[in-house]
Amino acid sequence: MADSTLTAAAAEDGAVLAHVETPSAPPTRDTVTATLANGMTCDLPASSPLAKLLRRNRTWQGPDAKARLRILRNAKSVAIVGASPNPARSSYFVSTYLLSSSPYRVYFVNPRATEILGHPVYPDLASLPEVPDVVDVFRRGSDVPEVMDDALAVGAKTVWVQLGIWNEEAAYYGESKGLTVVMDRCIKIEHARFHGGLHLLGFDTGQITSRRTLR
Repeated sequence: MADSTLTAAAAEDGAVLAHVETPSAPPTRDTVTATLANGMTCDLPASSPLAKLLRRNRTWQGPDAKARLRILRNAKSVAIVGASPNPARSSYFVSTYLLSSSPYRVYFVNPRATEILGHPVYPDLASLPEVPDVVDVFRRGSDVPEVMDDALAVGAKTVWVQLGIWNEEAAYYGESKGLTVVMDRCIKIEHARFHGGLHLLGFDTGQITSRRTLR
């Protein structure tokens, strides 16, 4: 039975949240990458006080709502890097949604798995049968630069780093190499908000509702 949840992550800063019915997602163990004074990095639990402090001090700004909508509308294929066959993992939940509720050709990338949701799993992006339009990343924040290099090597244009995963230096790095970078956003939530699961009343106001407006 569906639980009533507030989909806070789907809202822009200052947005009005809608009370919507969504299936319960499994708990996530997402991380934020912190850069230490000596230049080394470490991954912190996204729910930790230090991670929350880092979020308040962010300087990088990703694509706005209009740009994210264009990314999702123009995409034909999505490669999920770090996809897991474990139903308790957030990548499995997102994979299920994309296969059932989106028009995308979905590919799974994980060198330690062979099949997810009845689909083959590829060891790396280079092994895919096509260049994906979007590389959706379920990896630690410190792994994001490596994924960006792999995406660049195969000719992918967009790297979408999932909700709760943050590496600001990687975001600047990816953009410097010509990538479009989305970070700390769930592709499932974003697709749903733009395609009926959550309906965006106005991009300028950032108001979100679960009701459809008359067209």
